Amino acid sequence: MESRVRSMVKAVIWTLIGVATMTLVGVAATGSVALGGTMAAVNAVLGLLSYLVYERIWAHVRWGRDV
Repeated sequence: MESRVRSMVKAVIWTLIGVATMTLVGVAATGSVALGGTMAAVNAVLGLLSYLVYERIWAHVRWGRDV
């Protein structure tokens, strides 16, 4: 089972990658750095929370583990 700290570090790193990507997509789609950044920030918060919940649920699933 993964520790909560490991899950959190993975989620934060993944979120930073997502923020960079979403900012570029948002700027390309809207032409506005402010709007693209806002879209990225909202996406980051929702994505981080969703990912953490997802990881914690899977941490309790025994299927597919070599134990």
